[in-house]
Amino acid sequence: MYRIIYSSRPFGFDSSVLSGLLIDSRENNEKHNITGSLICRADIYLQMLEGPKKKVLEVFEKIKQDDRHLEVEVLSEGAIKERLFPNWAMKDDPVDSWMWSQEEVANGAVQNAPEEKILDIFTTLASDER
Repeated sequence: MYRIIYSSRPFGFDSSVLSGLLIDSRENNEKHNITGSLICRADIYLQMLEGPKKKVLEVFEKIKQDDRHLEVEVLSEGAIKERLFPNWAMKDDPVDSWMWSQEEVANGAVQNAPEEKILDIFTTLASDER
């Protein structure tokens, strides 16, 4: 099993773009045995993909080419023993109040966060039964 976590800046973000992104993600991920989570707001996408290494990397290559994502940056990647989101083709969360502010994101909070902080965010989300 393999995991990659990346951030990107949304292009043309609104509820219909987000819905389309989630529908596409869930459908494609189910086909490829990929699970994960997408944290999304108008200023940031923060996504974890987990599954077979070859498939995760293929999906990530498609994401890098997707014009809905700007400034794609890998924050963490590597082999894993188990999935954080085994039952979610793509769990989503709008991170309304529990993560960085828009100002903090604009000032580089994501890029400057230690890998443990990024993993803690997804661990918190994985434990949330919403």
